[in-house]
Amino acid sequence: MSTPSLPALPIRRLTLRDLTDCADLSEDRGWPREEHKWGLLLTAGRAYGIDAPDGGLITACVVTEYGTPGRPDLGAIGMVLVAKRYARQGIGRRLMRHVVAEMGLTPLTLHATPYGRPLYEELGFKVTGRAEMVRGRFVLRGPEPQVATRPAGAEDLAGIIRLDAGVFGLDRTHMVTRLPAFSDHLRVVEENGRITGYAAAWPNMDTHVVGPLIARDTESAKALVASLAACTDRRLRTDIDVRHQELLSWAKECGLESVGFNDVMTYGISELPGDWTRRFAPLSVAAG
Repeated sequence: MSTPSLPALPIRRLTLRDLTDCADLSEDRGWPREEHKWGLLLTAGRAYGIDAPDGGLITACVVTEYGTPGRPDLGAIGMVLVAKRYARQGIGRRLMRHVVAEMGLTPLTLHATPYGRPLYEELGFKVTGRAEMVRGRFVLRGPEPQVATRPAGAEDLAGIIRLDAGVFGLDRTHMVTRLPAFSDHLRVVEENGRITGYAAAWPNMDTHVVGPLIARDTESAKALVASLAACTDRRLRTDIDVRHQELLSWAKECGLESVGFNDVMTYGISELPGDWTRRFAPLSVAAG
């Protein structure tokens, strides 16, 4: 039996049963396997992929939808990967065109590496922001942040969801309600009985990723990061909006080093909804 040509191979929806193949694809491209993150994305988002004739996946990506269930107001695209042996054959372009068509009139966003940006620009995405990834062993330098934080409890979930919707600009209940199980640590800032900031630290290989990081101001963001760092002996990693230069400078003073930059790109909207001044870091660059 002859092997089907690449354009004839069908694009299908991926499920949690494809987790190992997704992690294998990440590893094939030199990325960490990130099985914990893949598990979240495959259950909370809509994943697409193409099966390789010899087993595994040729390509994959995930779209996480936000807003009105069934009628999303925004789709965040992430984990766009093509196996090395199929690179530069138009597979990634074909998958992205399929996803954009599937999403119809829904606005889209993604974090683009320098390698991926030309493809996304070709498809009509525009650069609207930038995030800097920092990583390292956090050691607090200087005075303790003056804002108090505490561990989040079950009774805080409703307040976290309200805050998140106001800052993100759209409903993310289906993601936020997964955070207590997905993250190892979840902390909040509370003022006069109202939650004004929150952050999670979730495990990713040998690091803890800080995200989402939402706070009323920079001092609150610092307090949340410092309190999460005190809960772990792992290195921290986070992706900070470059407009928050004060937080970035402080994080570097505390031992986190710049790893690289991603361009925040949008399709169908000129900028992301919500209040960027209180949105310091995404849950993940793959999910927004």
